[in-house]
Amino acid sequence: MKIVQTPVRFYPYIGGVENYVYNLSRELVKLGHDVTVVCANEPAGEKDEVIDGIKIKRLSYIGKVANTNITPRLPFELLREEFDLIHTHLSTPWSADWSAIAAMTRRKPLVLTHHNNIVGEGYANRVAQVYNYTALKLVLERANRIIITQPNYLASSSYLEKYEDKVEVIPVGVDAEKFRPMNTENENNTLFFLSVLDRFHVYKGLDHLLQALNTVKEEDPDVKLIVGGEGELLDRYRQMSSSLGLEENVEFVGFIPDDEITQYYNRCDLFILPSISAEQEGFGMVLLEAMACGKPVISTDIVGVAKDLIEKGAGIIVERRDAKGLAEAILHILQNKDRAGMMGAAGRRLVEEKYRWETVAKRVEMVYREMVYQDE
Repeated sequence: MKIVQTPVRFYPYIGGVENYVYNLSRELVKLGHDVTVVCANEPAGEKDEVIDGIKIKRLSYIGKVANTNITPRLPFELLREEFDLIHTHLSTPWSADWSAIAAMTRRKPLVLTHHNNIVGEGYANRVAQVYNYTALKLVLERANRIIITQPNYLASSSYLEKYEDKVEVIPVGVDAEKFRPMNTENENNTLFFLSVLDRFHVYKGLDHLLQALNTVKEEDPDVKLIVGGEGELLDRYRQMSSSLGLEENVEFVGFIPDDEITQYYNRCDLFILPSISAEQEGFGMVLLEAMACGKPVISTDIVGVAKDLIEKGAGIIVERRDAKGLAEAILHILQNKDRAGMMGAAGRRLVEEKYRWETVAKRVEMVYREMVYQDE
């Protein structure tokens, strides 16, 4: 099949959707499909290139609205492309809207992965609300199949309720060869948090983690939190750490290059993702990466892997916005090394059994085949 993917941005841009599209596309190429990604040229690079067999067309953009690159050439590029199917992605508009129009114009199937709702703060939230009650309806109506990464998302997204009959639940995957246990020496009592540190990712819960760390420090003065990622809120989080007296307990390492990220997972004792918004947290891919590296994890009930994590004993789920409960969970794992080791091993087994990208890609391929060959 000839497949066109239309994320707003693409690798080497780092983000959940970007990682999803890159890994899925790479596996689809391995399965023998022709995959082209049409996206914004951010970060700026070669406008036409091939990475791991994926053809990439990067388009100039004139600015951003609500974290969405506006690429004027996108509709023309999509109409010029030959394809059997378009696979587009939300939670950012524009690319999804033009993909729906192109699929409708060319009478080709449209698959949408609805990663999470479109929300924002202040002006961005007003733009999001207007979009949700107008253009979003066109995309959802036009989509032949809507992929969500966890079943609970139907309940947390009022926009999807009426489209339940065409919703398919397929989880996010992880590269189990790249993310694996390594013979890296642990830094004792070390926690790891990874996210983009901007206003669109406040829902990842770093504020609550810092508050919890303040409590953990009272019992474990040597505890250390490594914070990976950069963004316009970095200084705010640094100031918060300072105001809590955590200067010696928190290290902001900034952007972590792709070839170093596995080492960071392996160096920590525990990975934490205390997400607070069910509307915005689509899955929590970083949890799978940490589990693949054999590390215990702590998160909240809104992440896609929460149910499996509890059933397999791979970590602890805490209440959202509960800094006290989060602190107790952190101390429990740090003070029970044998239990932590069992959790890490359980997480790795879970990844091997269910969350490899090869497995996920084959399930997505089945959706494609149903759409493309339904009349044969």
